[in-house]
Amino acid sequence: MKRFGLTLVAAVCLSASTFAAGNQPTTTASWEGNINVSKLSKYLKLSANQQKEVTNICEYFNEQMSRATNSKKNQEKLLRNAVYGNLKLMKRTLDEKQYSDYAKVLNVTLQNKGIEVK
Repeated sequence: MKRFGLTLVAAVCLSASTFAAGNQPTTTASWEGNINVSKLSKYLKLSANQQKEVTNICEYFNEQMSRATNSKKNQEKLLRNAVYGNLKLMKRTLDEKQYSDYAKVLNVTLQNKGIEVK
């Protein structure tokens, strides 16, 4: 009975560690580039001029992220440059409250896609 209990505990620990290892964020996740600009503009309450600018920024960001996730070399550097470049452009376009909300959304999106930017 004692041996069965120890075997059961070992099996549970092994399966838990295997499951946890599969959920770790990596920088090799792929970026599909599907930012819904209309929902984002409703959430951030963008003006017409801001919406045009955000659309352009999102298209550029998608290109940069696709290039970064498909790269074999310097992937971390390209990801970091894409994310921080996007934030810099958005900071110029959005007001303080909008930018704060956007940064939160971007952070959650990257975490959900398994992309970790250091």
